[in-house]
Amino acid sequence: MSDPFAPLTFLRGPAMKNRFMLAPLTNQQSHPDGTLSDAECAWLVKRAQGGFGLTMTCATCVHPSGQGFPGQLGIWSDHHLPALARLAAAIRQAGSLSAVQLQHSGWRAPAELTGRQPAGPFEHAETGSRAMTTAEVEEAVESFIAAAIRAERAGFDGVELHAAHSYLICQFLDATNQRDDGWGGAFANRRRFLDTVIAGIRERTGPHFQLGVRLSPERHGIPTGEARELAESLMLSGVVDYVDMSMWDCFKTPVDPAYAARPLIEWFTDLPRGGCRLGVAGRIMDAATVRRCLESGADFVLLGRAAILHHDFPQRMAADPDFAAVSTPVSRDYLRAEALSDPFIDYLGRWDGFVAPSAVALDANAPEGAGR
Repeated sequence: MSDPFAPLTFLRGPAMKNRFMLAPLTNQQSHPDGTLSDAECAWLVKRAQGGFGLTMTCATCVHPSGQGFPGQLGIWSDHHLPALARLAAAIRQAGSLSAVQLQHSGWRAPAELTGRQPAGPFEHAETGSRAMTTAEVEEAVESFIAAAIRAERAGFDGVELHAAHSYLICQFLDATNQRDDGWGGAFANRRRFLDTVIAGIRERTGPHFQLGVRLSPERHGIPTGEARELAESLMLSGVVDYVDMSMWDCFKTPVDPAYAARPLIEWFTDLPRGGCRLGVAGRIMDAATVRRCLESGADFVLLGRAAILHHDFPQRMAADPDFAAVSTPVSRDYLRAEALSDPFIDYLGRWDGFVAPSAVALDANAPEGAGR
């Protein structure tokens, strides 16, 4: 079915009321200790109120050693639970499902933020990262599972594992991960970290708790063939409720020449998926592209930039089948009206052409009108 406003059921838990999911978006709005801020809560709840069927948090850190950026939301401690519970309740009251994206930055966790040398599956010269010990790998697995348990206690409908974009789980999947302790080498061992986290979450959360996985279809050390194999096996496993393919551009030509014959999205929508659902993200900025993704076989779409620009994108598309997001750059005041705080807007200012430069400040000593 390609109707963007048809409900979408999952193997577990409640159905999404439509085919729109808020993509997990870095926003740098939380407190230094990882607790949710009022600003981050407002940004997310505004999207739930705007009609998104599922509202997902940013990449939420499962261990203090894995913080990847300032103002990152945390879920590594029970100290985070009260604010997270308020968020889950507010999203539910707005009529949306809720999910926490669970993440650890691995070698992308800067020492100046965490106070310790970054560590990943193997040494990484570019970031100065050391290889994790086997005990540290096992600790990281437990951190993901414990974070999922906290998310369930806080009242969220589910979690998504961030296994994309060269963060920790993706680092284990990386083809250059050649650990010799069972957590690297052959593909079965490189995916063991992800598989073990999934098994632990399923064993230690309730039967209605939803579990999704975000994957990179290419780049980040991930051959497209292995990405297809992984996505298919997860979808047919019966333990994952949805797979979220982060494509950057759904209809781009794949990087690997062996897959250049058709758009990237089609290499994943053609996979058998059992009762699992498949979502796609990547340059979905208008109603026509939403419909094209669904007609190409995706079950739902994840909106990032379009959701930043329009908290109510689903409602706008329902009212106007030709709706398209506003062109960028947009002003800081425009983004404030969309419930973004200044730290979030400052972060977006590093995106090429997204935020309009501020007006030139008037020189107090200049003649009237000068500098305008």
